[in-house]
Amino acid sequence: MLAQNLILASIMVAFTALIHLMGLTFLIWIMRNSKASELAKFSVMRSSTVIMLVVMGIFAIHTVEVWAYAALYYELELFDTFEACLYFSTSVFTTVGFGDLVVGPHWRLLTAIESANGFLLLGWSTAFLISLTGHMRALEHKWLEGGDGEEGR
Repeated sequence: MLAQNLILASIMVAFTALIHLMGLTFLIWIMRNSKASELAKFSVMRSSTVIMLVVMGIFAIHTVEVWAYAALYYELELFDTFEACLYFSTSVFTTVGFGDLVVGPHWRLLTAIESANGFLLLGWSTAFLISLTGHMRALEHKWLEGGDGEEGR
């Protein structure tokens, strides 16, 4: 049973990391193609809109990851309903772990690894969002200094 836990957990970690990478790459692509960096030059409201859209995109990425784990739990018949699997996966992924739903001893390692995986992916998203916010602030600062930032140097 240990080998099954580790194999499934490794597959899920790789799968969700790939989802995350593709999702963040897609968000970057959208920002570049919509010239989101240009929006930062015009108003705080537009910058805030870009950041809000990215936050919603990150939330969507995490939703897909949580649902992937829930689908696995449903397939493994850990709980009777998909809703219970989704609730359990959400609480484990976000490291909340309410404890009102628990798995038997056979799949504890898999769910513990989901928790570590969620913690890392949430951290990755946080770092991405902080980086984006810093980049937007730098563009805003350049614009306030005189367009391309050369005049302020």
